[in-house]
Amino acid sequence: MSDNRYVEIANLTKAYPNPFGQDVAVVKDFNLILRKGEVVSVIGHSGCGKSTVLTMLAGLNPISSGSLVVDGREVAGPGPDRAVVFQAPCLLPWMTTFENVMLGVKQVYPHGTPAERRQICEYYLSIVGLADSMRKYPREMSGGMQQRVGIARAIALRPRMLLLDEPFGRLDSLTRMDLQDVILEILDREKITTVVITHDVDEAIYMADRVCMMTNGPEASVGQVLEIPFERPRIRADVLDHPNYYDFRACLLSFLEKQEHNKSSHVEAFEERQRQERELQTSASDRQLETEPASV
Repeated sequence: MSDNRYVEIANLTKAYPNPFGQDVAVVKDFNLILRKGEVVSVIGHSGCGKSTVLTMLAGLNPISSGSLVVDGREVAGPGPDRAVVFQAPCLLPWMTTFENVMLGVKQVYPHGTPAERRQICEYYLSIVGLADSMRKYPREMSGGMQQRVGIARAIALRPRMLLLDEPFGRLDSLTRMDLQDVILEILDREKITTVVITHDVDEAIYMADRVCMMTNGPEASVGQVLEIPFERPRIRADVLDHPNYYDFRACLLSFLEKQEHNKSSHVEAFEERQRQERELQTSASDRQLETEPASV
């Protein structure tokens, strides 16, 4: 597998049946290729299917059609090679910070010695700034500290791919920026291929090498991909002072505004296609009934 095609998403589609028995595609023909170690932000309006794409990449949501390949292997289900950090930290409240991280480490390193596992947990908790909070329970920590535990738990698995589903959505602005820098430092060190789902335009630009913009759902797909050429490691002040920063920001906002403007016509056209398909199905059923011989 080439490092330039480390993750291949081809014609990815996810459909659910509606009340009429028709399959409705939430995401349709989504195509994207990620390089090894690349960070890609995915942005779009609520309901466009961003998290659906991420859960399919994680193997938590079966695909309807298309293919997902990570490091030359078809995604067939969840695995420790793809770690997920959700918006909520999802910590076990009866376990300490250390124990929450150890839970995954034991599964990924079944043959490691207790000392080796402890060293892994302590290392990753320390690099997210929790060296002095390893024995605390979730109830004793702030939301930002809990999210740091979630990040440490994911990175401690040493995954090939990191999937971040709006991991800072519940945090205040200062904590959000702090954790963005924490994750970027880890990614610069570990070189993990990463997908970041976000609604925040500035976050999408600051964290990513490319920004994938999704069209509106249903039948959402990749509308545009924007290259972000800022050097790594990134310094926030330098990024904000870059002469192209606000051009990138304007590009993303323009795309989102266009999608918002086209939302009503897109939904109306989709509903009209669904109505026509139902009529065709009804007509076909009626014709079949007319041609069937009457039972005696």
